[in-house]
Amino acid sequence: MTPSVTQLQRQLEALTPSNHAYRERGQLALGVHGIDEQLKGGLPLGFLHEAYAAEVSDMAASSGFAAALAQRLTAQKHPKENRPVVWIRQTMSESEMGRLYPHGLNAIGLDPARLITVHVRKPIHLLSAGLEAVRCASLGAVLIEAWGDPKELDLTATRRLALAAEQSGITPLLLRAATPEQPSTAFTRWQVRSAPSRALAANAPGYPTFDLTLLRNKAGTHGRSWRVEWHHDLGQFRSIENQFDIARQGKQASYKPHLGEPTHGKSLPGKSLPGKPVSGAVVPLSARQQVAATERRTAAG
Repeated sequence: MTPSVTQLQRQLEALTPSNHAYRERGQLALGVHGIDEQLKGGLPLGFLHEAYAAEVSDMAASSGFAAALAQRLTAQKHPKENRPVVWIRQTMSESEMGRLYPHGLNAIGLDPARLITVHVRKPIHLLSAGLEAVRCASLGAVLIEAWGDPKELDLTATRRLALAAEQSGITPLLLRAATPEQPSTAFTRWQVRSAPSRALAANAPGYPTFDLTLLRNKAGTHGRSWRVEWHHDLGQFRSIENQFDIARQGKQASYKPHLGEPTHGKSLPGKSLPGKPVSGAVVPLSARQQVAATERRTAAG
C-alpha cells in the first residue's frame, strides 16, 4: 500500500528533532552574535554537523575550523576533564593534504596529547570507525574526515551517525572535501573558506580567519555568511565587522585569472578584504609541507 502524503510528512517530522528536543541537549555558543542568533542559541550538542571545504585548497581551513570547534566543545561541556578527541581520516586525505601537524593543532588550542588519530583506507571502514567512536560517551568530540563522494556515505550512513550521537550525547563533525554538497541528516552544514588574517602588532601573523557559510540549519534559516577569527587564548570565535555579501560572491564565483596572469597586489572581484593579508594565518597540516615551502623560499631568495 502506497503511503499517503500525510503519512510521509509525519515520518519526516519524526526524523527531525523538535526545537524543544535539541534545546534540552544544550548548545555550543560560538561567540559570534550573528551565528548564535541564526542557530537560536548556538550549535546543538549531541547532533551530527558537517563542514565542507569550499575548494580542495580550503581543506586546511576546514580542518582548522573543525579543530577549533572540537576544542570549544570539550572546554564547554567537560571543562574539568581532559577528554580525548578522536579524529578519523582516510589515507587519501593524508596523501593529498598531508599529516595533521601537532604544533599547528596546539596553536589552534587543541592539545595533541589528547588527540587520537585513526587512519583508514576504505570509506566503509571510515564509517564503521566513526560509528564506534560516536557511540563512546566518554569522548570529548569526534571528527570524521571523508574524501570525495563515496557511495557508502549516503543518507542511511549519516542517519546512523546522527542516531548514535543522539544516544551517546557526543557531537560528531563530518568533514567533506573534493565533493559538492551532498544530502545528509546533519543538523547543520557549513562551507569553509580560508581568509586572510589581520596583522597584529609589529606586523605579526594574525588570528586564523575563516569565511563561513551556513548551508543547512534545522533550527531555522540558512544561507548567511560570516568572516570570523579564532582566538585560541579566549577559546572562541570573534566576528570581523564587514561580512561579505553572498549574492556578490555567487556572481563572481565563475571568475578565474587567466593562466599566467599575476594576481599579487590585486583585489579579485568580490574579494575586497579588510587589513593586510598575512600568510600562515591557517594552521598548516603537514610538517613536510612546511619544510618544502621553506626550501622553496630559500631557493627563490
